[in-house]
Order: sequence, then C-alpha cells, then structure tokens
Amino acid sequence: MKPIRVGTAQFEARDGDKAYNLDVIARLTAQAKGEGAELVCFHECSIGGYTYLETLDRAGLDAVAEEVPEGPSMQRLIGIARDVGVSIGAGLIERADGRLYNTYAVVSPEGLVARHRKIHAFVNDALSCGDSYTVFDHLGCRIGILICYDNNLPENGRMTALLGADIILAPHVTGCLPSAMPGRGTVAPEIWHNRELDPVRCRQEFDGPKGRAWWMRWLPARAWENGVFLVYANPIGEEGGTIKPGGSMILDPFGEVLAECRKLGDDVTVATLDPEKRKLASGPGYIRARRPELYAKMLEPNPHVSPDGRPDVWWKKNRAAKPAAEKVSS
Repeated sequence: MKPIRVGTAQFEARDGDKAYNLDVIARLTAQAKGEGAELVCFHECSIGGYTYLETLDRAGLDAVAEEVPEGPSMQRLIGIARDVGVSIGAGLIERADGRLYNTYAVVSPEGLVARHRKIHAFVNDALSCGDSYTVFDHLGCRIGILICYDNNLPENGRMTALLGADIILAPHVTGCLPSAMPGRGTVAPEIWHNRELDPVRCRQEFDGPKGRAWWMRWLPARAWENGVFLVYANPIGEEGGTIKPGGSMILDPFGEVLAECRKLGDDVTVATLDPEKRKLASGPGYIRARRPELYAKMLEPNPHVSPDGRPDVWWKKNRAAKPAAEKVSS
C-alpha cells in the first residue's frame, strides 16, 4: 500500500433522478479533487436512489437498471472521472444475465476498475444476491468493497481482509429507522426541514442512537479487528420517504475517525491514508493468530438464509408486509 488521499461524500439524492444525482456527484468529486483526493466514494445506489426501490415491481426495477459499464449512468460517471482526473465509487441497480443486482462500481478516467454486487441484497425481492467478495488493486493499494448490510457481518470484513484488502469501501443507506434497540427510531421530517432554524435539534437526532451512535458500535470494530482503513458513505436528508443522517467518514486501522462529514447538507471530506498505520495496527496480528481448525461450525449450512441467499432479517419482514419504512434496516 502507498499513501493515498481518499474522499467520502454525503448528499440528499433524488429518487429516480439520475441526472440530478450525477450532477451532484460531479460537483462533490471536483470539490474533493481540490483537496487532493485520488478516489472519491459515494453511498449505496447513489446514482438512482435506494429506499424507494422497495415500492417497485420487477418491471419497475428493471426499468431503472442499467448494464455496467455500458449503461449511460456508468458512462457519465466515467466521464466525470476523466474530466476531474480522479477515481470514483458510486452505486446503482445493475442488469446482467437476466438478473438485477445492487451494485457498487469503481471507475477511473480509463473506465471500469471493479464492481461489487451486494452479498446480502435487501429492499426488493427482484434483486439477486451477489455470490463473491470483491478485492482489487488500484492506485497503489488493495481495495475491497462491502455494501451496507454486508458490513454488519464480521465474517465479510474478515474475508475481505484475508483477500488482502488495505482499504474497505463501505457505501451505505442506513440510520433513523425503526428498531428494538433503545433510543433508535425514525426522525420526524419536520426536524430535517427545520434544520436551518434549529440545527441543534437535528444534530442531536443524527448524532444519537438513531444515527452516528448506531454505526459507531460496529464500523470502528470492522476497521480495528481487521487492521484496515474503512471508507463509509451515507446519504443525508430525505431518502425514499425516510430521513437519513449522513455522517460519511473515514476510519483508520485503529478504528479512529480520520475525517467526517458534519454539515447538515451535501458535503465531502478527505483524508490521507498512511500505510504505516497498517503496520502498527492489531488487526493483522489477529488474522495471523486465527485457528481455522476450530471453525468448522461456521461452515455449516445456515437455516436462516432464504433459497436465494437473502437473510431472514429481510425475508420475514418482507413476508409480513410491514410498512415500507420498517422493511429496510441497513
């Protein structure tokens, strides 16, 4: 790994408005480039929107899907990367071989670098789950991608690290959703809409257990236990009928926050990832200390996964036909 400047962004995406969202991606990418970024990361399905996808049938979902990298959105993203002179990570619904995937793509000025299909697909039954990890060499680093709920399972972070990742890109759409956990729940839309007059109230909601305090339970753990840099991106504001708290951040291999978006609006932040921290971190030592001969139980079939690989945390809620905002927890 070499030292690298990486940016992560948050913005209020518009449902189904790819042109607008790509314009924002272009603007924030240029801003990050001005701060020296070589790679800029955006949230899950940042190109077309995410949560509203649960209201679409198969035909509707197919209508918003595109080929990667041949589709117009990917071509526009590659054009932005070329114009600005950086690499970009962004998400969309991919159509491939008769299936639909929640995909996150990294592009450079030269074209597609890598894509990851979400291993634990949520939001819509018509989406297929990805069946592999994604780790690739780019910009002098080895980079992995895990989308949203992929990061909640420690095994996925560990496998990505075992495949050599120095950096894990972690695009999300999360926070401010119903939960049994004390203090979690939704944020009233009026609190977001009134943020300029009462920013303290909005910040209290976003920083507490509904938002930042929620992901700070486990994002630092993924970075620390594996000794990797973690680049987290999350939308802010209205998102598919919910309110999202933003908070995009970059964590080092000690689980410390290097940089964080703090505006109550569109924002981007940039940090330098120093490979010396990887050498000093505890995570690589934990990986070397593993005893795989004791882990046979982990390889047994999982009865809590649906026939297509979807975890029952989605399957049961979806079959119960609960309100839309309750269906997606990460």
